[in-house]
Amino acid sequence: MIGISVFGLGSICALLAFSPTVHAEAPTVPNEDPHSRKIRLKDVKLHGRDADAKWVTRGTRVYDITDWIPGHPGGEVILQAVGGAVDPFWDIFTIHKKQEVYDILESYYIGEIDPRDLVDGQPPAHDVDDPFNSDPKRDNRLLAHSKRPCNAETPAEELGTFVTPNETFYVRNHMWVPEIDESRHKLVIELRNGEEKEYSLKDLKANFEEVTITATLQCSGNRRKHMTQEARSTSGLQWNIGGISNAEWTGVRLRDVLTDAGFPTDDAPDEVRHAQFMGAEAYGASIPIDKAIDKRGDVLLAYEMNGKPLPADHGYPIRVLVPGNVAARSVKWVNRIILSDEESASQWQRRDYKCFGPNVSSRDPDWDSAAAIQEMPVQSAITSFRDVSNHSKQDHKLLQVNGFKEDCVLVEGYCYSGGGRRIVRVDVSADGGRTWHQAELLADEAKGSKAWTWRRWRWVVPRQNTGDCFVVKAVDEAYNTQPSDYEPTYNFRGNLTSSWHRVGYKPDEETSDGGK
Repeated sequence: MIGISVFGLGSICALLAFSPTVHAEAPTVPNEDPHSRKIRLKDVKLHGRDADAKWVTRGTRVYDITDWIPGHPGGEVILQAVGGAVDPFWDIFTIHKKQEVYDILESYYIGEIDPRDLVDGQPPAHDVDDPFNSDPKRDNRLLAHSKRPCNAETPAEELGTFVTPNETFYVRNHMWVPEIDESRHKLVIELRNGEEKEYSLKDLKANFEEVTITATLQCSGNRRKHMTQEARSTSGLQWNIGGISNAEWTGVRLRDVLTDAGFPTDDAPDEVRHAQFMGAEAYGASIPIDKAIDKRGDVLLAYEMNGKPLPADHGYPIRVLVPGNVAARSVKWVNRIILSDEESASQWQRRDYKCFGPNVSSRDPDWDSAAAIQEMPVQSAITSFRDVSNHSKQDHKLLQVNGFKEDCVLVEGYCYSGGGRRIVRVDVSADGGRTWHQAELLADEAKGSKAWTWRRWRWVVPRQNTGDCFVVKAVDEAYNTQPSDYEPTYNFRGNLTSSWHRVGYKPDEETSDGGK
């Protein structure tokens, strides 16, 4: 199977950051109109992976993407397409079929395919293997935002339990799911001096203490839809409230494996500042070395999820689990860890997962000026509400426990804070935020050195005291809380949306939608 990723998710940002400088081996005449330049397909083929200048075609047009390749989020897999047509790859990666991508590609335009190479006015067609053909089948309850690659959120009605079932745990893939033979899969640890040590899954299970922790993973784009609706347009998948899930993870401590590989975890040298992670499908990210080796940081090389081997969509056979941090740092299908003085050079570390001020547009970001997202801010959401009545046997006990006899409304949701910071209070309102009450934080059986999981909360309010809008905000142990509005934290990527969550209410109406 051919491994391909042409202009993968997040690459729009990468393209914006590179100016179109043409490095054709046969340069155009100064001031020559590119439309008048005719290029033979045999010459396009010469500008493949081994050439200094690398070209692709789309339709009858030719593009020199040489200067953009170093910023490609999928690494060198893009070289599968150079020297030929990008069209069949985009037929697979259909997310690229949008005008903004076409417009950016045009900045690399250098000429037209020579008419002598066209068949009925079009270049000859050719097929490529589809890397998504081996992707696993997904649960039809997941709410898909894209199919290739798969990005799907947990529906609100499946967010009602402390532990999210594997089948409905949200899926965030940047490319295809790689086919991996567990018996042949190796994890390589590369030290700062270049020395390497290799581990199989069998090695990890046999030689290190097994650890189980409970941890929530949340996409940086969770609730991006709300920022778009309430502030301004944002780029990226428009996640509702389901870009977050919680599970029990079993594996071995990364700290223990690094120690075994020869890294002095109790006295880390100053020149090592980051642990870089690479996935089998070319994804890359990193975390500060202090987090990687923290005795209470609970960073795992995980191989089980909710007591079962990792599902393919969630990193089988081994993934990194970085509790308290944005899920983008918990690299799936991990096959290499590099200890370095620099953070990962990948697109997803240096560009995609960052935030800018409300005044910065997608046209002029200084990517190096913004820190990569690591720990997550305070978050909360309303996942459901329903009317409860004393006339119902099911509801009678709930009303009795809460000291009510009249009809009420049961409101439920989740709350979470990154960095292992415990949620200490959830404030709820039934009148749009004019008056506030405190919700009940439900008991759980979380495992881990710190508060790595979300908390479930509920609130019972007399129906006569409700208005037309429920609101929730959470507070963590450092007394961080959520902003009331979206505009002050607006960023063009729509990352880290965490303003008050509002859901409209009408009597006798039950909901499990996302609200705003």
